[in-house]
Amino acid sequence: MHGGTRVVGYGPGRGFVERRYYTRPGRVYVQRTYIIGGRPYVYAYRSYRYRGIFFYRYAPAYYYRPAFYGWAYNPWPVRVSFHWGWFGDPWYPYYGYYFRPYPYYASPSLWLTDYLLAENLRLAYEARANADAAAAAASYSSSPQYPPPQSGEVTLSPEVKQLVADEVQRQLAAERDAAGQPAPAVPQQAAPQNENAQVEDEVPPALDPNQIVFIVSSNLDLESDSGECSLTPGDVLMRVGNAPDENNRVAVKVASSKKGNCPVNTNSAVAVTDLQEMHNHFREKLDSGLKSLAENQGKNGLPSAPDTGTVAGEVPPGQPDTDAAKELQNEQDQADKTEQEVQKKAPPGE
Repeated sequence: MHGGTRVVGYGPGRGFVERRYYTRPGRVYVQRTYIIGGRPYVYAYRSYRYRGIFFYRYAPAYYYRPAFYGWAYNPWPVRVSFHWGWFGDPWYPYYGYYFRPYPYYASPSLWLTDYLLAENLRLAYEARANADAAAAAASYSSSPQYPPPQSGEVTLSPEVKQLVADEVQRQLAAERDAAGQPAPAVPQQAAPQNENAQVEDEVPPALDPNQIVFIVSSNLDLESDSGECSLTPGDVLMRVGNAPDENNRVAVKVASSKKGNCPVNTNSAVAVTDLQEMHNHFREKLDSGLKSLAENQGKNGLPSAPDTGTVAGEVPPGQPDTDAAKELQNEQDQADKTEQEVQKKAPPGE
């Protein structure tokens, strides 16, 4: 963190640059410029506190009109067959043993469920490819290949997919309600130097009693009774605890996972901040899916929507930071340098 800007790297080629950019009385907003697969994405968040810790809550830049939410929330008159454009992408055969889209869609929530899962699995594949490519470059070896894992039964069960679809439906209802209560038009204020004086206290949405299903959005290490294991984007967690412990961690259980990751039914605890980031990512990808649904309505077998117009959201749209990719690369270079120095100083065999 430097100059009021926070730089967070998830590994080679992935991460975000965060800065404050908008305020209104009692509220401070930040924007993050994400670099994923070399492409910039901008999202806004409202900062707040919970138990003395800063959290960030996704703040949409726009909402759809009520007619579109009604169309996206309710079942379609007939089942829809849809051909996804990612069938030929390398991540799909790689994770074909784990994920298969529905053959037909009776409702938009099922379509959005496959969209969300596919986006997270694409991220998992790209993260693995970037990490392996960086390791290969460091060892001066040729670029690695990624053969699909051995075939097997689909491990993302219909029951877990339905839980995700139910959460999609719940978030659609929440966004529809939020769209009916636009933020008051108040002048933007100068970003305060002391953020503590402005932010509100509230319980993170990740601890909402109705919010129990989370799609993992970045690599996550878990500690369990059987030892340490890892999860990657596209795995699914269920929150089984209601209140955080003294370390602000809450009990979770693995509901679905890919080969080599934490086994299903692994019990562990996850920081509330991590669960909130998963919730934010879910909301971001849901809005991205709604945008794709609006753009594809009436095409490729999808029924026509009554209205795809939008209205202003909680904050104005942000603009990507032009130096975000450079900032992340500098951070990665520094991390690599530190790791090399540690390895040199480590005693032989450690």
